[in-house]
Amino acid sequence: MKSYGKNYKKALESLKEKPMYNLIEAIKLVKETSTTKFDSTAEVHLNLNINSKQADQTIRSTVILPHGTGKKLKIAAVVNDDKVKSAKDAGATTAGLEDLIAEFGKGKFDYDVVVATPNVMKNLGKVAKILGQKGLMPNPKSGTVTPDVEKVIEELSRGRIELRNDKEGNVHSIFGKVSFKEDELENNLRALLQTIRDSKPTGIKGTYIKSITVTTSMGPGIKLDVNEVMANLSK
Repeated sequence: MKSYGKNYKKALESLKEKPMYNLIEAIKLVKETSTTKFDSTAEVHLNLNINSKQADQTIRSTVILPHGTGKKLKIAAVVNDDKVKSAKDAGATTAGLEDLIAEFGKGKFDYDVVVATPNVMKNLGKVAKILGQKGLMPNPKSGTVTPDVEKVIEELSRGRIELRNDKEGNVHSIFGKVSFKEDELENNLRALLQTIRDSKPTGIKGTYIKSITVTTSMGPGIKLDVNEVMANLSK
């Protein structure tokens, strides 16, 4: 049986008052139940009533969090020479073509996102497996393959994140840091949940979002009242 520390147990005790919370209550508890000395990440975990094996029931979208993620992304831009400077000016950590592809080929790199222009995708074929295993292969559906890489890099730097389901129909995401103000976390979470709501597959009948849980790094899960939260999402 897993053993929890006293800080975790204390945080867990504070959640016994109610089985589920509204959005504002949950955000307050996210800050209060953080158990780490470092600035924990605020996370949200959703379980959706979708069949991930059906192509028309998958969730894949992006959202720009109004107050960012609290993390500075390391962005690699795979572009021709004429776009290297503009990509770096937009916020890319590094930019290039053959030099970057050679780096990817060695498998020793530390980037959070890789973006590319459509005309260089054929060049990435030789390292597609390596990038794919790390979840970094540029893809048009996630907006990381685009002729306007500068715009995408700027959006990523401002807090654009990708939302996609796993094979069990869950969506896991971050929405800020514990050090954020309550209204900043609230606005970020509202924007994220609105995007999930707007991404509802047309074939889904009845319940769409089965559960929503927010938590922090190493903190206890805080269950939200799905019906109450979604009914008051735009307020």
